[in-house]
Amino acid sequence: MKILFVGDIVGRLGRAAAVQAIATWRAEHNPDFVIANVENIAHGSGVTKRTLDEIMEAGIDCCTSGNHIWRHKEILEIFEAGEHPVLRPANYAESLPGCGYQILSSVSQKKVCVINLLGRIYMNELVDNPFTVFDIVLAKVESEQPDVIIVDFHAEATSEKQAFGYYADGRVSAVLGTHTHVQTNDARVLPKGTAYITDAGFVGGEYSVLGVEADGIINSLVTGMRARHEYPEVGSALANAVLLNIDSVTTATAITPLVQQVTVE
Repeated sequence: MKILFVGDIVGRLGRAAAVQAIATWRAEHNPDFVIANVENIAHGSGVTKRTLDEIMEAGIDCCTSGNHIWRHKEILEIFEAGEHPVLRPANYAESLPGCGYQILSSVSQKKVCVINLLGRIYMNELVDNPFTVFDIVLAKVESEQPDVIIVDFHAEATSEKQAFGYYADGRVSAVLGTHTHVQTNDARVLPKGTAYITDAGFVGGEYSVLGVEADGIINSLVTGMRARHEYPEVGSALANAVLLNIDSVTTATAITPLVQQVTVE
């Protein structure tokens, strides 16, 4: 089974680039299921109904997120409506709206379980331990016998991501890091069969700082004065993703990083 996982999509430029890139990857690789991290689609932070509707036109089967998911109040309406499969990290309080995992059907009628977790190191978020919450979620979903289990581990620290990868090795199909927006050069299948990458990268401005206009970031770093982040809306974009080949719920045979340059007018 082939799974396409698209890294953090940032802003209007990222949305437009993702739609183009996913269409190309669909034609080239014919994935059975597409996942994308959407926590930055609304002008670089959060999700709105309009931006979600726009990105879903690419044929995304499941959307993951992270610490910016609560940025716009519209997310509460999105969770309540339940029209789109959007996850929030499972280790937020259970009393919060939304869900941290879902089991969905692929085009090949396989059961795909997607789990979303948030790291704690350097994140400043009030969340439970992602390792222990993972154990709880995994125990719940195993009874439904999914064919594939994918974890989006949204975290800042590379050490925490790598440690979680080994913790989950042999228990899920893939652990895919998000949040830091730079695709890492460590895509591999771990010893017990789980595909892993520390960060899948992002979709956004090619000549930017993690998707933000470079000049504003440079000025803040030089002067020490904070400024509003501005996001490019047209121009050259990079689309980062990974393609997974999955044999069974605990066995991946390959993980291939994908990078595509896209021009948006």
